[in-house]
Amino acid sequence: MILATDLDGTFLGGSAENRSRLYQLINAHPGIRLVFVTGRGLEAVMPLLSDPSIPEPEFIICDVGATVVDGSTLQPVSELLEEIEELWPGEIAIVEAMARFETIKRQEVPQARRCSWYCDPDAVTDEIRKVADELGCDLLYSAGYYLDFLPKGTNKGATLARLIDYMGEHIDDVLTAGDTLNDLSMLDGRFKGVCVGDSEGGLLEATNKSARVLHAEEPGCGGILEAMSHFGFLGPRGVAHEGQDSAKPGTSDLVMVYHRLPYEEVRERGKVRRQPHSSPNGILPTLLSFFADGTRGAWIAWSIDDGTEEPFVTHTSVDNAAYPNLICSRVALSKDDVDIFYKRFSKEAFWPMLHTFWERAEFREEHWEVFCDVNRKFAEKAAEEAAHGALVWIHDYNLWMVPAYLRERRPDLRIAFFHHTHFPSADIFNVVPWRREIVGSLLQCDYVGFHIPRQVENFVDVVRGVVPFKVQERQNCAPRFLTYGCAAGLGEMTVEIETDQRTIRLGANPVGLDIERMKQALASRAAQKQTRLLQDELGSERRVILSVERLDYTKGVLQKLVAYERLLEQHPELHNDVTLVIICVPAAREIKVYRDLIADIEQAVGRINGRFAQVGWTPVNYYYRGFPLQQLVSFYERADVMWITPLRDGLNLVAKEYVATQGLSHCMGRLVLSEFTGAAAELHGALLTNPHDTQDLVERCYQALIMPPNEASTRMRELFDIVSYYDIRRWGEEFIANARYVDQSRAEPVADALELA
Repeated sequence: MILATDLDGTFLGGSAENRSRLYQLINAHPGIRLVFVTGRGLEAVMPLLSDPSIPEPEFIICDVGATVVDGSTLQPVSELLEEIEELWPGEIAIVEAMARFETIKRQEVPQARRCSWYCDPDAVTDEIRKVADELGCDLLYSAGYYLDFLPKGTNKGATLARLIDYMGEHIDDVLTAGDTLNDLSMLDGRFKGVCVGDSEGGLLEATNKSARVLHAEEPGCGGILEAMSHFGFLGPRGVAHEGQDSAKPGTSDLVMVYHRLPYEEVRERGKVRRQPHSSPNGILPTLLSFFADGTRGAWIAWSIDDGTEEPFVTHTSVDNAAYPNLICSRVALSKDDVDIFYKRFSKEAFWPMLHTFWERAEFREEHWEVFCDVNRKFAEKAAEEAAHGALVWIHDYNLWMVPAYLRERRPDLRIAFFHHTHFPSADIFNVVPWRREIVGSLLQCDYVGFHIPRQVENFVDVVRGVVPFKVQERQNCAPRFLTYGCAAGLGEMTVEIETDQRTIRLGANPVGLDIERMKQALASRAAQKQTRLLQDELGSERRVILSVERLDYTKGVLQKLVAYERLLEQHPELHNDVTLVIICVPAAREIKVYRDLIADIEQAVGRINGRFAQVGWTPVNYYYRGFPLQQLVSFYERADVMWITPLRDGLNLVAKEYVATQGLSHCMGRLVLSEFTGAAAELHGALLTNPHDTQDLVERCYQALIMPPNEASTRMRELFDIVSYYDIRRWGEEFIANARYVDQSRAEPVADALELA
């Protein structure tokens, strides 16, 4: 069958349950060919194509029949448009002829081969009809408000009939659906048709005597489903026996979807052994803590299936004593899947783009297909594990497409997403070939969180270029976040938007630290031993500038070395007085850009030490290795100045670790922080610097070195208050509260929708 349907009030209308039923039916049934037939212009239809819950049409008839395009490529079907184009007098000719009619208002919407106005019924005079005749146009008036000038003989029904012939299909295999008078031309009896529930009275009256047009009871998609059964489409068993069933609910009330397992897997002699993470970040223990009260939950993460684990175990416990009702649901991936999905595509395509280095990004369609396939597997696992109405919390950009696949299978769920990296502005993000699919997926969430308000607004700007929406709520960023004091600052942020399909809450939730973990690290034997080693290496008199960065071109290590060299040039009094300690955590050497970067850094270190070194003083102490936190805190404690200068960073937890260590040790170190980090908007008291300006790097570092003790103490006290209050536990609790938030004014409709689903 061919389903040729109007959009507003028809294919986009009806209950959430009936929309889901019809959309799943179309997606699952290869025999249904979908055609959109709408009064909208193509530009106004395109946002719908970004919504992953809406099936993709094979063809789109726009502008009340004046435009026909391929639904996949959006390219014009020239064979059908040539005749229409010949009959069209042109927009300017019509607008000039209508200029004297001051009582009607031109519609400010995208259009092609069609001109539209708003007007009352009595404004459609014989004089206007005469203008249309003189221009060789047809007039169409509908819904008591809309007036269209169209090419002669052009309407939805005429263009659809020509398209059916072009598709090589029979007219009896077509079901048309509409709800207003501008749908009458395809509900005139040539095709089997349906006036869905709540249709315009004029349309119902005009089709009342047609045996081939059903007047349905249900509005929107429900009416289309009625018509499919009424006319016997899909065989004798009907609609009820077709389509893809939604996944059956599981038992987990909270589902974490994270690329990383909550434990480490070690493969030895063909067996998989589990052990605690050797260097867990603070996020994993915090996420696990939400299951400590006995909450029924699941943790979805990938594990390599290399054939040595027979059979592959899909479900494992995490820690029966600490989390008695938490299971880990493992997604089986091949080594090639992991290499493409995570190590190559995510890092070579999305990582540089997210950090505004879009020219370094490599986008490959075959990698995108693997990425989507892996995301689909994660979504299927989450759908299997989640209980009815459960909260599913998805983490980070390598799982961007999970919300789309999950919402299709489980419309009852509350879906939340946290973006752990920076989110760039629209002019950067829009280079991504699949931006519409990604945005459409994220808009399936109930809540989307970012670190800071600037990243929220960047996302809103990206959405603005993909789908129409209304801003429902905004809030001031102060006092928690800096407003106009840094590059990452912002005065106001959007916290709720509404699209045609749903309401999405947005928020700024910067990740915090586990302060207790920092205390334990400071008190450890490893920290005490490392402190003695640093005393031997650096002495007690010489001041230390510390830099701790992972090897990455986004971190600005090379630019910092250039600035340090200039600092020593401009301030010779610092010679033999300060030492720059750089800890550079290695990255994957198989990636060429990292191999080149490490060579440049090592060359710069050698040059600086060669120029300025003196007996007993090495200007730069360079460590190309990582340190466990128990040792790293000794570096933090010893550092007089922490110099953190990424060119772009979503947050930067190292800055918070330094502040926590200094605060817990009652020290008064100085934090010099790039204003292009997310933390810069949150950490009041830091000295902010522009890492793209070498002289500014020099001046801010020097300012920190000569800062009076009372100022340094005041700044550190303010910083420590922020870091200790907004800790990792508070981050998690605030995020969960936002994800579960329901506007009380909408509480009943939401509950109804969940009950229907």
